[in-house]
Amino acid sequence: MQLLKDRILAEGRVLPGNIVKVDGFLNHQIDVALLSEMAKEFKRRFGDAGVTKVLTVEASGIALGCMTAQEFGVPVLFAKKAKSDNIEGGLYRSEIYSYTYKKHVTLLVSAQWLTADDTVLIVDDFLANGEALRGLLDIIKQAGAKLAGVGIGVEKGFQPGGQALREAGVPLYSLAIIDSVDNGTITFRE
Repeated sequence: MQLLKDRILAEGRVLPGNIVKVDGFLNHQIDVALLSEMAKEFKRRFGDAGVTKVLTVEASGIALGCMTAQEFGVPVLFAKKAKSDNIEGGLYRSEIYSYTYKKHVTLLVSAQWLTADDTVLIVDDFLANGEALRGLLDIIKQAGAKLAGVGIGVEKGFQPGGQALREAGVPLYSLAIIDSVDNGTITFRE
């Protein structure tokens, strides 16, 4: 998606550890018009898949998940990283390692909101090693739901997550795939 790539090139920065910082428009301060265009692209890609739910992870995936769910006319559901007192009934749980926070976290989704009747589109802002997606795929499997596909805003193509998911047969569509960040310069896969 050229619009997203242009914004990354104009405003993104590469920090030590190959961190791509796009928090001025994607995952801290949010450009809602840009996210709306990203959601429309996911609708073009997965519009015929019978999506009944959009699933993401708190916190930075929620904004893109909401815009995508609005485009599909379905609810958005997000996996929580901590159990709160307002979650009742059964829970689906999946243990993942968060490279962002450098610790293991447990993703939680209430069984009340995800069932075998659902066809789920997973949406997230970033894909690097694929741990969050692995956890979400595990939760969908626990629920007996059907996977429509995975929509990613920015994929770090130089990290293993995307390739591993594609090799596993997961229908993955990334709007921008970064091939490298060598010497602080971002280059995209064509």
